[in-house]
Amino acid sequence: MKYFKLLLSLVISVALIYLLNNNIGSIPPLGKLLSPQHGLWRNGDIASDYTNATLNLPNLKGKAHIYFDKRLVPHIFASNEEDAFYLQGYIHAKYRLWQMEFQTHAAAGRLTELVGAKALPLDRKMRRLGMVYAAHIAVAESQKDPLTKLATDRYTEGVNAYINTLQPKDYPIEYKLLNYSPEQWNPLKTALLLKYMSYDLAGFEDDFEKENAKQLLTKLQYEIAYEYGNDSLSPITPKGTLIAAPSVALTIPASADSAYFNYKKETISNGILDATKPNKNNGSNNWAVSGSKTKSGKPILCNDPHLGLNLPSLWYELQIHTPTYNTYGASFPGAPGVIIGFNDSCSFGFTNAMRDVRDYYEITFKDASKKEYWFNIAWQPSRLQYDTFTIKSGTIYIDTVAYTKTFGPVMYDASFRGTGISNSKVSRTNGKNYAVKWMAHYPSNELRTFLLLNRSKSFADYEAAIKTFVCPGQNMIFASHNGDIAIKQQGLFPAKWYRQGDFPMPGTDSTYLWQGMITDAENVMNKNPERGYVSSCNQYPYDTKVYPYYLGGNYPFTRGYTVNKYLNNMSSITPQDMQKMQNDNYNVQAQMLLPILLRNIQESKLNAAAKSYLTMLKTWNYRADVQEVGPTLYTQWQAAIHKAIWDDELAASNNTVTPEKSTLLDALRRDSTMPYIDNITTTAKETLPQIVTETFVALIPTWDALLKDNKLAWSTYKSTYAKHLIDVDKKMPFSRFNLNIGGGSNIINATTENHGPSWRMIVHMTNKVEAYGVYPGGQSGNPGSTYYDNFLDTWASGKYYTLWLMQPNEVDSKDILFTLTF
Repeated sequence: MKYFKLLLSLVISVALIYLLNNNIGSIPPLGKLLSPQHGLWRNGDIASDYTNATLNLPNLKGKAHIYFDKRLVPHIFASNEEDAFYLQGYIHAKYRLWQMEFQTHAAAGRLTELVGAKALPLDRKMRRLGMVYAAHIAVAESQKDPLTKLATDRYTEGVNAYINTLQPKDYPIEYKLLNYSPEQWNPLKTALLLKYMSYDLAGFEDDFEKENAKQLLTKLQYEIAYEYGNDSLSPITPKGTLIAAPSVALTIPASADSAYFNYKKETISNGILDATKPNKNNGSNNWAVSGSKTKSGKPILCNDPHLGLNLPSLWYELQIHTPTYNTYGASFPGAPGVIIGFNDSCSFGFTNAMRDVRDYYEITFKDASKKEYWFNIAWQPSRLQYDTFTIKSGTIYIDTVAYTKTFGPVMYDASFRGTGISNSKVSRTNGKNYAVKWMAHYPSNELRTFLLLNRSKSFADYEAAIKTFVCPGQNMIFASHNGDIAIKQQGLFPAKWYRQGDFPMPGTDSTYLWQGMITDAENVMNKNPERGYVSSCNQYPYDTKVYPYYLGGNYPFTRGYTVNKYLNNMSSITPQDMQKMQNDNYNVQAQMLLPILLRNIQESKLNAAAKSYLTMLKTWNYRADVQEVGPTLYTQWQAAIHKAIWDDELAASNNTVTPEKSTLLDALRRDSTMPYIDNITTTAKETLPQIVTETFVALIPTWDALLKDNKLAWSTYKSTYAKHLIDVDKKMPFSRFNLNIGGGSNIINATTENHGPSWRMIVHMTNKVEAYGVYPGGQSGNPGSTYYDNFLDTWASGKYYTLWLMQPNEVDSKDILFTLTF
């Protein structure tokens, strides 16, 4: 018996040793994780994190100080620019290392190394899209430029200087949860981060979905459903602005009708599903008003980029002070410089251009080896790349990707049909090969623009800084002390004929290639306009009736319409007026559409309960404020009408793109009897009053249930949250849920469920710059820190922090929490 007990004790001991030191499924080694000396207990706030210290770091050229204010914003004061970049890298790594590395692993298609085989479809997608390929091109280009080479090299040294101080007990908690260690940083990782922003902002496309839609629709039906331009268009470059004659004479291919457009076929291809596309609403607001419209007589610039609401936040706030410039704003952890911000002389910001710069071409290979493809009456050699994926379990997966010299990588083929497609009932029906041609693959150096803007002193500096920016195309806004305001849609854009790139194109010859690039001179600069302001909210950049090239893309008009309407009628503007405007919850789309719906509803068919909800809508003020119920009722009703009108025509394919909400608005304002109202699956001919009434009545049980559960108020129904980057199931305590905020899609305060203003900034270009800002997160990436999410409630309530552009004579300020001396 004693031997049995001994043996049992030995087995239990061995089992415990194994369990405590090895992964069990997705659970990391519990011994390391729970160790008081090395585990997660080390990841809380400790007093020494926020006390003065003197550090000796390798390769610093001179003395420097970093002054942390009470919000943990670092003010980097360096005696030379090299050290400023170095210290920015050091501080980014100190507070956001895991985020930096996780995002670059995602961009590089390396998440399988961290989370296992479930990430393989996403990893394959990123490699096949050419993210690493594009990043290598960007590194080679940036290393040619002395400024960006200096910045990335010194920034890299700073990141690694911090990494080299770490022991496993010091690792951010996510490393411990996922059981891996930090790598050394390098310029490729910075390039991957910037290319990931190109993916997020210029990577959305719905070519295959539109291909499926056009096989179901006549040309006229397609033009109605996927309209180009809109009736309420208020473009970035005002109507009537002189547009230069086109530099590229476009020729529509002679075979376009039969080989490309070929609307409404009898057979439907289900196409490719992609569950991880960038959010098509990734956009922003920006505007600048001249002194003629402000109380002070000085310009005010405003910007709020709309992106995913994540923790840690996309942004990291900081100041960089060198002998030659003094810049403050929001930076990307993983890249040097300030991205959106201001200095002593000027301010700058961005919104997304929204143009379609990613197209697909059908490739014909000679045989299954994919070593040659047919182009211009000859077999052309392709380059085979063998991508290796090291899965966390230890297994290896090798993916073979063919790269064409003409178009780019073959993203989709018989072995890869899109993220998550292997678990879907929808599949490719033809096994064709599609290469992706994307502007992000072109040689470019976007970082140079940001670094030059940081040191800009005048309009001429701003104009010179933005000239070389390629992708993602941006609406670049500017304001300066001397009174200049300006905006320009900047990027390198292909010159396209009408509807080119809406669908995959034939790739057997040069007929369907991009026929040239739009010249920089054709990207109109709007400087000091007579109306006293410039603005962009992702609407069309030009009047589509006169602009000579096809823009493609997706252009919501309502935010721009609202902003321009407000600014036209405002005078004696103050920064506080701009704060109120950035947080404005007025829904102009509802103001335009709801009266049409209310005129058409058949009230006689409604019972008392239904009429009570109708009264709520009739008395709604069109504001998507926190406690309003009108936005909840309107949003659900509009969605039901949208589905009833469009889905029957598109039902034959389960992979099409739904027409935009603005399309329905435009269509109903023009013609309340438009053909799409009739349900083609029934023998009766439906009318708008019938559709409006039936959808309303059908929603009553849903609204009753929401009312019973106290979830009818807009903020509660919308339930905005900021999700930790690895919180796939929305269950981690590292995320923040049920944020009390209004706003919504097509509203200036464009806050939806998990998307919205990621950095609100207002800069008043007075003699001493007056600036305000806030973002939904906190300066620390550590969930155990006081500074992890402490800005969130301020952001949700529409409040701002004063942004302190610290001067050298303020080093003894009481607002300094602690100082690092180097």
